[in-house]
Amino acid sequence: MMAVAAKVRCAIYTRKSSDEGLEQSFNSLDAQYEACAAYVASQRQEGWILAKDRFDDGGVSGGTLERPALQQLLSEIDAGRVAMVVVYKIDRLTRSLADFAKLVERLDASGCSFVSVTQAFNTASSMGRLTLNVLLSFAQFEREVTAERIRDKIAASKRQGMWMGGIVPLGYDPHPDPKVRELVVNEAEAETVRTIFDLYDRHGNLILVAREAAALGLRSKRYVFRTGRTQGGNVFSTGHIHKVLLNPVYLGRIRHKELVWPGRHQAILNEDLWNRVQENLQASARRGRGRRSDADPALLAGKLRDETGDRLTPTSTMKAGRRHRYYVSNRLVAGGPDPTGWRLPASKLESLVAGLVADHLERAASGHQLLTDPDLRAASDLATAARALAASLRRPVPSLLRGVLVSGVVGAKEISLKLDRITIATALSVSADSLASEVGKVSAEVRLRRRGVEVKLIVGDRAEKPDPVLLKTLQDAHRWTAALRTGTPMGDLAAEAGHHEVHIRTRAPFAFLSPRIQRAIATGTLAPELTLRRMLVLDIPLDWIEQERLFGLP
Repeated sequence: MMAVAAKVRCAIYTRKSSDEGLEQSFNSLDAQYEACAAYVASQRQEGWILAKDRFDDGGVSGGTLERPALQQLLSEIDAGRVAMVVVYKIDRLTRSLADFAKLVERLDASGCSFVSVTQAFNTASSMGRLTLNVLLSFAQFEREVTAERIRDKIAASKRQGMWMGGIVPLGYDPHPDPKVRELVVNEAEAETVRTIFDLYDRHGNLILVAREAAALGLRSKRYVFRTGRTQGGNVFSTGHIHKVLLNPVYLGRIRHKELVWPGRHQAILNEDLWNRVQENLQASARRGRGRRSDADPALLAGKLRDETGDRLTPTSTMKAGRRHRYYVSNRLVAGGPDPTGWRLPASKLESLVAGLVADHLERAASGHQLLTDPDLRAASDLATAARALAASLRRPVPSLLRGVLVSGVVGAKEISLKLDRITIATALSVSADSLASEVGKVSAEVRLRRRGVEVKLIVGDRAEKPDPVLLKTLQDAHRWTAALRTGTPMGDLAAEAGHHEVHIRTRAPFAFLSPRIQRAIATGTLAPELTLRRMLVLDIPLDWIEQERLFGLP
C-alpha cells in the first residue's frame, strides 16, 4: 500500500521594489504569484498544498525586513501554520546576507524551509543552502554597486546645478515638467524667505525673529505627500529659522554634503544680505559658546525623549536675577503651549537619572550580576570599583554621566535608560564583553505630579520631600494660634516675626486645616500645584470634608 505524503502547507511571497505598474489589473506581483502557484501544483504528489492567503509587498525595498506582508508571513511561520515559503526569485525575499541569516534562523526554529521556483535549490538540503549563500552574495554585491552608482550620479548631477529631488525648500516649487531637474521660484513663499532674512539682519536674534515672524503670520512650507499625509504649515521655530538662514539654495546654489555648486535655479536673495546674515550667525555662535562655558552644563542634552518620542531640550529662564534650568519637550519650544508637553526641572532630573544609574550599578555589584560569568575572587575589588563609580555619578561628574548614558525615555509611568557598556567597563577595569547585558539597561517605575506645565517625577517608593515653605507656614500657624489663645497681642507676634499683622492673619488659619491635609503637607504628598501662594487665594471652608474635597484628597 502506497504511503500518503505528509501535507506541506505552502505560502507564496511576492515583492516589487517600486509601485510602478501596480495599478494594472495584472501586474508583476500577479505574475510572480501565478508562477509560484504552478510550481506548488507540480509538487502535489509531495503533499504540497497552497495557503489561501497572499503575501504581497508592492513598492517596498528588499533592503529591509520591515515589510508588512513579510512580517505577516513570519507571524504565520512562528505560529506553525506555514511549512514552506515559495518565492519567484530569492532576491524577492531578501538581498542582504545579514537579513538572510536572520530569516534562516527564524525559519529553522519553526521547522520551515523555502524554495525559489526559478533557481534549482531549496533550503531543505545543505547544497541548497550553499547555492543560496552564493546567490545572495552576488545579489548583495549588485545592490551595493547599484547604490554607489546612484550616489555618484546624484553627485555628478548636483555639480551641474540640478535639483535631484527630496523635500522642496520654502520659496521654491519643483519644475512643472518632471523631466527638468530645476526649481522654480514660488513668489509668495519667496517673500516669506526674504522677510525672515531681513528680520534676522535687523535683530540678530533667532528668538526675536521667531516671535516677530509669528506676529506677522508667517508659516512654514506645507507639503502634501502621495499618501495624502500633510506636513508643515506651522509657525516657525527658532531651529527652522536657523535652517532657512543657512540654506545656500536661496543664493541660487545647490549643496551636496559639504560642497556647494552653482545651481540652475533663480536666486531669491542678493549676495550682500546673505553674507551679512552668515557673518552674524557665526558671531552669534561664538558668543553662545562663550556663555555656555560659564553656565551650568546641560548634562542630559540630546540624551532623553518623552513618551511621545519628542526630544527633551535644555532651556532656561531668569527669575529675580537667578537662572532656572529645565528640560522641555521640543514641541513646547517649537510650537508653543501643549498640555501634553513636559517641563522638568533640570537639576532634579539630572540627579534623578544619576541616582538611578548609581543605584543600578550598586545593586548589580552586591548581587554579583555585573559580569556574565561572576568571578568571586575579584568580587570585592569589582564591588569597590562599582561603588566608586556610583559615588562619582551622584556628585555628579558631568563628563562621566554623559559618557555612561546613551539614551533614555521618560514616561508617565516608567523611565527607561540605555547605558554605554564600554564606558562602564572602562571605569570598572574589566572588558566590555565580560559585562552582563542587563548592566546596559535601567528602568524604574515613576509617578507623575504636575504643577501647571512643570512636572515632578517620583521614582518608585522613594519618600517625597515636603514643601519647605508650606511646612514652615504650618508650624508658624500652630505657634501663633497657641500664643493668641494665651492672650498675646497679634501686633507683638507680627513684630516678633518681622511681618505685618496681615501676614499673621492670613496664615494662622492653616492651624485649622483638617488633620489629613496637615499630614499631607508634613509628608509632602499634597498636590504640587497647591503652593502657599495658591492656597492663600483659595476660599477655604471651615468644614474638614469640604476642605479635603477642595484640596483633592480622596
